[in-house]
Amino acid sequence: MPTRLSILTTNLILSVLIYMTQAFSSPKLIYNIPGSGWTSPQWNWGYAVGTGHDCARICRQQYATRAARVALLQNIATKPENFEEIKLVLALAWQKGRWDGTDGGQGGYGQVLEALAAANRYESSNNLQLFFLDMQERFHLLKPSVDLQKKMNALSEMENVEVAARQCSALVLEAMGFVETGL
Repeated sequence: MPTRLSILTTNLILSVLIYMTQAFSSPKLIYNIPGSGWTSPQWNWGYAVGTGHDCARICRQQYATRAARVALLQNIATKPENFEEIKLVLALAWQKGRWDGTDGGQGGYGQVLEALAAANRYESSNNLQLFFLDMQERFHLLKPSVDLQKKMNALSEMENVEVAARQCSALVLEAMGFVETGL
């Protein structure tokens, strides 16, 4: 006959397992739009229909002004809280960069965009580390200033991958002319 302690222990273990399953399998929503996120079948990146298109519209509106773009780069260490929004900003900048030549050209950020859209490289357990490394190794293709390149190189020494990825994102956007030209 189970004791009260064994029932409580079993319930606690089940609760933890349910929480962990939800935490690791729930989709990474963008702008709280159901069905958004790179792995969602409704995402349809690059098409005029789908949650990717809906999120891109919101993102472009949100960063339509120079002031909003400056604020993003100044506060990127903490805002937006959801890194998926930053990935969307980068994706839109890289998409635009394919047309205006600011994506680093051959071997540049177009490759990172393709991997992002394929939703298999950056959606694994070490996705942020891979995303950071892929962005960092292409940075020189943007022909950044010496100061920006030094800042990018210094990120290799950081232990906090999320902070490094956020700062790397800001440097990439800055070198691409995001503040001046937008998305």
